[in-house]
Amino acid sequence: MKLECLADASAPFDLTRPNQPFACASSRREFLKWMTAVSMSTLLAPNWSSTQIQRPTGSPKASRIDVHHHILPPNYMLRARDRILAISDRDHSRLLNWTPAAAVEEMDKAGIATAITSLGLPGVWFGGAKAARSLARSCNEYAAKMVRDYPGRFGFFAAVPLPDQEASLREAEYALDVLRADGIALVSSYDNKWPGDPTFARVFEEMNHREAVVFIHPAVPGCCDHLMPYIPTSTIEFLFDTTRAITSLLVNGTFSRFPKIRFIFCHAGGTMPMLAGRTAAFVQRHKEIADRLTNGVAFELRKLYYDVANSTNPASMAALMNLVPTSQMLFGSDFPYVKPELTAAGLDHFGLPPAELQAINRENATHLFPRLRV
Repeated sequence: MKLECLADASAPFDLTRPNQPFACASSRREFLKWMTAVSMSTLLAPNWSSTQIQRPTGSPKASRIDVHHHILPPNYMLRARDRILAISDRDHSRLLNWTPAAAVEEMDKAGIATAITSLGLPGVWFGGAKAARSLARSCNEYAAKMVRDYPGRFGFFAAVPLPDQEASLREAEYALDVLRADGIALVSSYDNKWPGDPTFARVFEEMNHREAVVFIHPAVPGCCDHLMPYIPTSTIEFLFDTTRAITSLLVNGTFSRFPKIRFIFCHAGGTMPMLAGRTAAFVQRHKEIADRLTNGVAFELRKLYYDVANSTNPASMAALMNLVPTSQMLFGSDFPYVKPELTAAGLDHFGLPPAELQAINRENATHLFPRLRV
């Protein structure tokens, strides 16, 4: 069954029908029957976390574009190794043994033609402003060298130390104009400040002028690290902090003030697909916020892009597809923290029509990165 989700971003938001602007055109009964069938097939299917993943018969040659693909340059590991390992509760061997060649090998297994790389956490903003500037430069130059060394296999989002606005503007200029980066990468919060904070406006103004792609990876804010024993912060807080970042950019008017920026958010938008209705209701109760959003909440959320890393399961996919059309969805792997085959297998087995599957795997990304259309 094909889900025909609404793509009209100008549809009015009706609080008496909270799901209306994000709902699918299929009847609720049909949708629930479909979800039940998919959920049961998921429960009965082999565990997707298994290392033995069966690729679909007749799988096409490598064509995926992976927009959520991390690199671990030697200088980055030298300066941030303990922080990097502390954040992940997964097998650390892939992190400790990461190389560009190992990344290409994993890409080939999952049918990934090109990966747009970025740093994972903690990013570059630790150890002071001077250290952040130096680390951003060295990591960006390393990523640019990977692009040269492996033609066609890599692109990169440049790291910038966002709280240092002057340094961020200089590094963005160098990365985009000299190194030919595909966009810039930020994290969802910095020292308990989220991206919509007015102190960050100059960088977003410049990115709007350049019509840049801005990739925002989740972070763990100081307020919410290790809140519950035995629960890694990445399990829950990554998703909540992505939601905080989107909300910050929304209510402070960044999305509407700088409409030419193409934003990408990770992990199906965190919890935003579930909270979109509540967020819209909040905005409507506060005129000073609503006035910043000329086209409304639904319009702003629908124009964003969302990768499906760690999210190719019935609940996450259904929520995201009720928020945006498939034209706003991108393939992401979260390598090396997650094997690329896991997300790829989940997406391939989800039952999407071939055209929509190809759009998520590749075509939507080529609209953001025209150089990859060849």
